[in-house]
Amino acid sequence: MTRTPRIPGPDHPITIEPTGGRVVVRSGDTVVADTTRALSLREAEYPAAQYIPLEDVDQSLLVPSDTTTYCPFKGDASYCSLTTPEGELTDAIWSYREPYAAVAPIAGHVAFYPDKVEIVIQ
Repeated sequence: MTRTPRIPGPDHPITIEPTGGRVVVRSGDTVVADTTRALSLREAEYPAAQYIPLEDVDQSLLVPSDTTTYCPFKGDASYCSLTTPEGELTDAIWSYREPYAAVAPIAGHVAFYPDKVEIVIQ
């Protein structure tokens, strides 16, 4: 299947910039990620997503998933579930391992669904 990347523009803007603070992600009492290097990705009318460097995530809590999705602006997304003492959160994390050029800065970063974890920006 041929996929043609779409370029962000006035009808579908995407911006990526440093969050400019500390971002802590928790599941219950478990700190899943803690970083001062997060990127805020703002896309069209969606709320900003915090993309956190994978190195700043407790990778021992991640379980790769078979789930994948496709975004014509960002590329193919892969998912991970999160396993903590509080339980498993299925497909709580996504990443674009090889994002399209327009969003290249998010390579090596992951994002979390805010309805599955607590994301605090300080």
